[in-house]
Amino acid sequence: MTNDRPVLGMMLMLGFCIVAPMGDSIAKVLGPTIPLLQLLFVRFVLQALFLAPVVAFSDRTLKTSPRITKLIALRTMLHILGVGAMFLSLRFLPLADAVAIAFVMPFIMLLLGRFVLNETVGMHRMVACVVGFIGTLLVIQPSFAEVGAPALLPLFVAVDFALFMLVTRQLAKHVDPISLQTSSGAMATVVLSVVYVAFLPFDHFDLSMVMPDTIEIILLIAIGFLGTMAHLLMTWSLRFAPSATLAPMQYLEIPIATIIGFIVFADLPNGLAAVGIVITILAGLYVVYREHRVEKALST
Repeated sequence: MTNDRPVLGMMLMLGFCIVAPMGDSIAKVLGPTIPLLQLLFVRFVLQALFLAPVVAFSDRTLKTSPRITKLIALRTMLHILGVGAMFLSLRFLPLADAVAIAFVMPFIMLLLGRFVLNETVGMHRMVACVVGFIGTLLVIQPSFAEVGAPALLPLFVAVDFALFMLVTRQLAKHVDPISLQTSSGAMATVVLSVVYVAFLPFDHFDLSMVMPDTIEIILLIAIGFLGTMAHLLMTWSLRFAPSATLAPMQYLEIPIATIIGFIVFADLPNGLAAVGIVITILAGLYVVYREHRVEKALST
């Protein structure tokens, strides 16, 4: 991995922080009229279609060992569930609130590392986790009072994507990112097709398909493109800058989501949620700072 172009890596991460909430905002626009299953189907089908030519015309391959294939399948299922829960939450929550609540993920990853992987997590980072959860609860509280249980969906997203990242870490050393995304898109297409056929007799809106109009078709294509580009931008950024440099930049996604949410939906977090967002960001940045200090101490 090349870590000698940090500015390029930071620009790519900034691109992710802009592209990811743009895709989420389109999902929020389409949520009331396009079934959830259809949103997911288009998202992953286009991911596979966009990247398959890249694999075909390069020296990449989709062939993997049985163990790696199982991990890719697990990662794909987690990806479907996480994206699906995020898209569903956006029907009920402002974009900034949903993104901010989902940013409890770094704290969950720390806790998983401590209690599942037996990694050493110091008291400072554990306290930061608690503070981060408190900030997240402040964001959830007004949303929960207004919409009820759906306000908890981004928490599910956070847990799901924490597990998703753990599996991705296992795969990163063995699978090319573009090959991984192509395989994942193809697997997700098969899974979602089976779900559609299985639930066809039940005539449930979110498990059905509808004929979109021209504008909706354009927006559906945009979701597939933006979702694919967001993951690639994050992956590519890590090739040019260390994670300790890039991690603080990921929190730019929250204010960017706030700006996009205000422009597109005229949504702004209320006072309590805004305080919670600030606390979550500060706690997350402190965790990043402590991680950087620990990493630096281990390398000296």
